[in-house]
Amino acid sequence: MKPVAIVFDLFGTLLDIASLRTAAARYTSDPAAFVGTWREKQLGYAFAATIMDRYEDFDALTARALAYAAARHGLSATDRDWERLAAQWRRLAPYADAPAALTALRAAGAACAILTNGTPATAHAALRAANLADAIDVTLSVDAVRVYKPDPRVYASVTAHFGAPAERIVFVTANGWDATGAAEFGLRVVWCNRTQAPAETFGAAPACVIGGLDELSAAVAKLAD
Repeated sequence: MKPVAIVFDLFGTLLDIASLRTAAARYTSDPAAFVGTWREKQLGYAFAATIMDRYEDFDALTARALAYAAARHGLSATDRDWERLAAQWRRLAPYADAPAALTALRAAGAACAILTNGTPATAHAALRAANLADAIDVTLSVDAVRVYKPDPRVYASVTAHFGAPAERIVFVTANGWDATGAAEFGLRVVWCNRTQAPAETFGAAPACVIGGLDELSAAVAKLAD
């Protein structure tokens, strides 16, 4: 059965978080480790905010995580410097396979959407900067429900928006925990496992695993059979 929509995670799936390393290299001799700490703490704060029922938007958590990462790595700079670095989340580079994958889906008549932990403003700016905005029909943010993925209320916002059951939505993510959460909710999940990470050992498995977005069109066609 043809899916109603193909819904993508944004950061780490269409947009390459590792591209932050270029800007981070101004402040540290080990930008890969620094960005890794920043991302890990950003997600950790998002999970904690949901569990604690203390919502702050993703821009605020990104700034908090950046301050932690700077302290953890012994870095110092002005507040303005850190604001500029945090703003790089609006200018992440797209993965090389993302534009063609979106183009192919649109050519096949698929509706393409975003479901992101990010704020609407940051998500829209990032999509424009990456030249992907024209390929996306709608951008959905956790701001609408004030909890973070993988809380089921986030995935429910997708089915509510499209007025369709979970099994009619294909969800594409590069994050194993996000794939598990969406699969538990009932979405048809395609896990884009670029790093060949081990399969998750907790929760529901994705419907399909691919190594890159260049394999997505074939995966979606198979799920539609």
